[in-house]
Amino acid sequence: MRVTNFITPLLALLMTTAGLAGCIQKEDLLIDDVIGPDIRVLRIAYMTQDDYENPNEDPQSLATYLGDVLGIEVELYQVTSDGMAIEALRFGHADIAFMDGASGWVGWQKYDLEVLAADQKSDGRTYYNAHAWVLNGSDIANAYLDDDESTDPFALMEGKTSCHTGWLKSAGMLMPMGYLIGNEYASIVGDSTDISSLRTTIESYFSENALIPDKGTPYYGYGGAVKCLSDGTGDVAFAKDSTVDSYCANDDSTDNEDWCLAIDEYIKLPTFGKSPSHPVMYNPATISIDASTLQIALVTMNQVETGRSVLSNLLSTDGFSAIDAETHLGSYGGLISEIPGIDAYYNDKYEISQE
Repeated sequence: MRVTNFITPLLALLMTTAGLAGCIQKEDLLIDDVIGPDIRVLRIAYMTQDDYENPNEDPQSLATYLGDVLGIEVELYQVTSDGMAIEALRFGHADIAFMDGASGWVGWQKYDLEVLAADQKSDGRTYYNAHAWVLNGSDIANAYLDDDESTDPFALMEGKTSCHTGWLKSAGMLMPMGYLIGNEYASIVGDSTDISSLRTTIESYFSENALIPDKGTPYYGYGGAVKCLSDGTGDVAFAKDSTVDSYCANDDSTDNEDWCLAIDEYIKLPTFGKSPSHPVMYNPATISIDASTLQIALVTMNQVETGRSVLSNLLSTDGFSAIDAETHLGSYGGLISEIPGIDAYYNDKYEISQE
C-alpha cells in the first residue's frame, strides 16, 4: 500500500484549513469520514520506562498530540527492542512503530511492513549518502578525477588500508562493503551465512591492517575514520557525505579538528547509496485507521507549537516526510543484503520469532 499517492490533495486541504485556523484541529481531518466512527484506538509501539525526570521525554506526549489531532484514543504499546516493535506490527498488537533503518528494512523484507513517514535530518533530507573519502593526489583520487572511464577508482581499493567507523556501521562498513561485494570487486571470504566472515572479507580485500575500531577508541565513528585518513594511518575512509565538512570546514576554523588537512585535500568518491533516517513503520494488513490520514498528522506536526515540541524533545527531529518503503529503504537494502550472514545476524539481534 503506497499511502503517498493519496497525500497531496488531503495535505493541501489540511494545510489550507490549518492556515485559516492557525492550528490543526481534528475537524480538519474529517476524522469520521476517513477513519470511521467505530474505530477509536491507535496503538503506538514504543520503548518506554517507568518514570521520566524530564516530562518532555515521555512518549505519552506523542500519544496525547496524535489523540488530540485525530480525535481518537491513542495508546502506547510497550516494547523493549526494535525486534519487539516488528513483532507488535507483524501480529497486529500495534498500528505504528518508530525504529531505525535496519529494523525497518528487516520488517519490510520479511513481513511486508511499510513505511508511513521518515524523520528528517538537519538539512531536511530523510537520508544521507554513504561515500568513500580519499586524499587528493592518491592513485584512487587520480583515477576518479582523470575523466577517463577506463580507470576505476573502486578497483584500486584492493590492498589499501581502510578506515571504518566501527563494526557493522551503515555508512562506515555495511554499505561500502555491500557495494564492493555486490559489484564483484571483493569476494566473500569464509562462511557466507556467518556475519563474522565480513571481517575476514575486509582484511582479505583491503589489508590485514584494516581499521575496524571499537567504541571509545581514537579512530571510532565518523570523525575517527576521517582522522585515520588524515594522519596517514589509512588510505580510504568510509563515512557520510557531510562528514568532512562537519569536522574540517566550519565557518569558525577553531571549530575544526586539529588533525584536519586543508579541505581541498579530501576527495569524495561517488556515493554507494542512501542510508535511511528512522522510519515510522506500519502493517498495511492490520493498521486500524486510514494510513493516509495518520501520515498527514505526522508530516504536519511541525506546523504547530505542540507538535514541534514533541518532534524536538522526544523524537530529535525537525519533522517528518511522507515516503514509502521502496523509496526510503530500497537503496540501503540492496547493499546490505550482499553482506554475508546479514539475515541471520538481524534475526538474532532482533530476536524475531520465525513462527
